[in-house]
Amino acid sequence: MEFQLLGPVEARDGARRIALSGTKMHTVLAVLLLAPGRVVSDGRLSELLWGWDPPSTWHAQIYTYISRLRKLLGPEVDLVRRQPGYQMVADGAVDLIEFGRLERLGRRAMEERRFTQAAETLRQALDLWQGPALANVTTHLAEAELPQLEEARMSALEHRIEADLALGRHGRLTSELTRLVGEFPVRERLRAQLMAALYRCGRQAEALRAYHEGREVLTEELGVDPGPDLAAAYQSLLSGELDTLPQPAPSLTSGMRTVTAPPVMIPSAPTDFTGREREFDVLCRRLTPTVANGRAAFQPSRLLITGMPGVGKTALAVRVAHAVADQFPDGLLYARLRADDGTVADCGEVLVTLLRALGETSENVLAPNGEPARTEELIHRYRTRTAGRKLLIVLDNAANELQLDPLLPATTDAAVLVTSRNRLSAVPGSWTVALDPMETGESLDLLSVIAGGDRIAAEPEAAHAVVEACGRLPLALRAAAARLAARPHWQMTRLARRLADPASRIEELRVGTLDVRRMLSTALRQHPLPERTLISRLAMRSGGEFTAVAAAVLLRLPENAAEEFLERLVEASLLEARGIDATGTPCYCFHPLLRLTAASLEDFPAEGELLRAG
Repeated sequence: MEFQLLGPVEARDGARRIALSGTKMHTVLAVLLLAPGRVVSDGRLSELLWGWDPPSTWHAQIYTYISRLRKLLGPEVDLVRRQPGYQMVADGAVDLIEFGRLERLGRRAMEERRFTQAAETLRQALDLWQGPALANVTTHLAEAELPQLEEARMSALEHRIEADLALGRHGRLTSELTRLVGEFPVRERLRAQLMAALYRCGRQAEALRAYHEGREVLTEELGVDPGPDLAAAYQSLLSGELDTLPQPAPSLTSGMRTVTAPPVMIPSAPTDFTGREREFDVLCRRLTPTVANGRAAFQPSRLLITGMPGVGKTALAVRVAHAVADQFPDGLLYARLRADDGTVADCGEVLVTLLRALGETSENVLAPNGEPARTEELIHRYRTRTAGRKLLIVLDNAANELQLDPLLPATTDAAVLVTSRNRLSAVPGSWTVALDPMETGESLDLLSVIAGGDRIAAEPEAAHAVVEACGRLPLALRAAAARLAARPHWQMTRLARRLADPASRIEELRVGTLDVRRMLSTALRQHPLPERTLISRLAMRSGGEFTAVAAAVLLRLPENAAEEFLERLVEASLLEARGIDATGTPCYCFHPLLRLTAASLEDFPAEGELLRAG
């Protein structure tokens, strides 16, 4: 049995193509293949089949699709029910897995300067693509998975071009690179490779024009300056070094010579960042060397940014990292420690990514089967590589202290900036900035930046109503502002009326990837079912502030147990501590959007079930 994901989703039994009818069937097969050997939950299948608006019969429909798929694929494929979903184990070939294997072999050949083998292996990997991946699945699955698949394809393509440049094939590459740069104008590595190919063909003026066009595109579309690849290519062009053969580095090469620039992994700085000036200034000061006796003293830090989901932790961390970049001459590292669905990143895979950026070759960080080497060995290499280097390491969306520990350098030369929903008080030597929802003035400024200041000025009362309906949460404000920006014919009053109804407010705050309900529900579902049950009960029965005594009554728990549970929610940024009441008892409160989300989740028990369970 053979399966295809890199193009239209297909299954073949030898020469026979298995007829799968409809987008939904192809989607179910693709989801299971993308999670080889792992259980895919019913909820995940529903989300990728119908998004956030599944039919009332979605359970039955998924069962039907699985039954049909099991019958069509036959006994060679083990497709079974495993709570809370389904698991598929297939012995057949999957083109995506083969692509990954060939891509890893090609990169390893590049690092070992076996350019002919690298070019051929990567070409074989790219030949597996039969058009856009996942071409016949639902838009929900495509939006979730296609970006990372396309990025993997583009990375393999850039490595293949780099190998061809090393082999002196610049003449045949110019037309291909010109087309690719036109199609992907902000991919700096492709543009740097085009500059090298043009220069080696004696077309120096065109190479210079390619650079300046790229600089304009980056400034106009992203608001950033050229990065290390493009900057190094430009300097090489000016110094006449673009005609030399490449000396590829493990992770960062320009395709024409060794790039000595330090690794820069952080995302682009947000161009519409608004507010948080106090927190921004404090973090920058703590990451900037102090001057003592006329000399700059480098004082590394471990800084934590905490807060509820959607409060803007990552945006602040990235903005700070860009602002202090010149203080860290050895590079800026970045790693996401959770996926969008809340899955905790594998420690070994994170270490491999960081070590490659720091100059380690694949043979040092990967086992012979292509998997990460032993975690203990990777930690040792990571701590050796970071020792004595002035690095800023941004660790985004950390789950807990145990996940962070292997990623903290052993010496005090590097600074670490961590974002997390949890208050990681056990991280040694750390200092924390806790982000609350924005002030009203900052919230209005954010609306103005995205939706237009004239609309805010024209309807100030409606704008204030939108801000309050969003609970002054940056993610919600961005979603609301994006809806207004996409609908210039809407008045602010119209959006304010739609957000006024709590029953539909969460659904209104969703535009493209800006989805308040998804982010908040992902955070809530990280907790075990018994705790979700208690959260749901609190969310449905508590309106404003409440004490641990009141919570104990609602949750049918002893007061001490109720208070301990509430404090855990505070530490997880799912509940706000509101001081103490007149009797000296601590008070708590849900953020209004978090309370609405918790009360609306389908896998949270209904009110009647809670009463029976109690």
